[in-house]
Amino acid sequence: MIKHGKNIYKAVKHAVFMASPKKEVKLTDLPGIGPTIASKLESAGYCDVMSIAVMAPSELSSIADISEAAARKAIAAARKVLQLGFEDAASYAEKRKEILRITTGSKNLDALIGGGVETKAITEAFGAYGSGKTQIAHCLAVNVQLPIERGGANGKAVYIDTEGTFRPERIKQIAAGVGLDPEKALKNIFVARAFNSEHQMLLVDKVRDLLNKGEPIKLLIVDSLTAHFRAEFTGRGQLADRQQRINRHMHNLMRLAETYNIAVYVTNQVMARPDVLFGDPTQAIGGNIVGHASTYRIYLRKGKKDSRVAKLIDSPNLPDAETVFFITRHGLSDKQV
Repeated sequence: MIKHGKNIYKAVKHAVFMASPKKEVKLTDLPGIGPTIASKLESAGYCDVMSIAVMAPSELSSIADISEAAARKAIAAARKVLQLGFEDAASYAEKRKEILRITTGSKNLDALIGGGVETKAITEAFGAYGSGKTQIAHCLAVNVQLPIERGGANGKAVYIDTEGTFRPERIKQIAAGVGLDPEKALKNIFVARAFNSEHQMLLVDKVRDLLNKGEPIKLLIVDSLTAHFRAEFTGRGQLADRQQRINRHMHNLMRLAETYNIAVYVTNQVMARPDVLFGDPTQAIGGNIVGHASTYRIYLRKGKKDSRVAKLIDSPNLPDAETVFFITRHGLSDKQV
């Protein structure tokens, strides 16, 4: 279902580019959607025709408080306006030129994931505590502010902190290391502490509000993705509910990434599989829901002599590989300082 959603959004983005309508189509131009319903949709984060075109009728019906038949008509009209359809691969390749890659600070780690953390994609890093997940998050929050020619995106970052691990003093250290004003670097990062899973999901919707206000956000960090879901939904009886909510959360993250050309970096917790007798029993939380939704998956672990080992587990275009990097006072490095 998530992979299908990715393909729909890719088609929608191309349709918006190709259609070039004479006038901007508003939500209220769709059948059955008046000012009151449009206001409800905008409050829920659905501010344009594209967001309606990719919704399921049941979802639109629930949010807008209209019948499913009316929802189907509105969705059909939105898709007709956007002229959804196929495109040739050459056109798709041309469109991918707008994608940016944000450096982690380590050339080794950048090379592992194809040149840096990619926009219009979800990059997941999982590993045990102390493996470097949050350190990478802090580095990315600074590096996204760099010019494009230096591996940045000339943008700002949003940091959703679910475990109380964000440290402004660490941001200052990294900013100084890359030649940025530490105080300005802090002002270019929007931070929010999420206290439960519902709050965490709400904050993702708030990111859309910031984008609609013109904030040049190019990176969204969720550290960590599954901590609240894991704590709130315990036991096998609640597993299905937990996975359904994580699925919706990942779908919203993907929608933001695709719609606004931003990079999404999420950290994830791990557990040890008791049925694995040989080899590494470490497994990421979230199962196939998180695995299929993530474009790139990186497994982090501690290495020799204070190094960190990053292993690329999954990618749509890169082979499985492994590399080594170090965490220093000023960020990530390929050698120990």
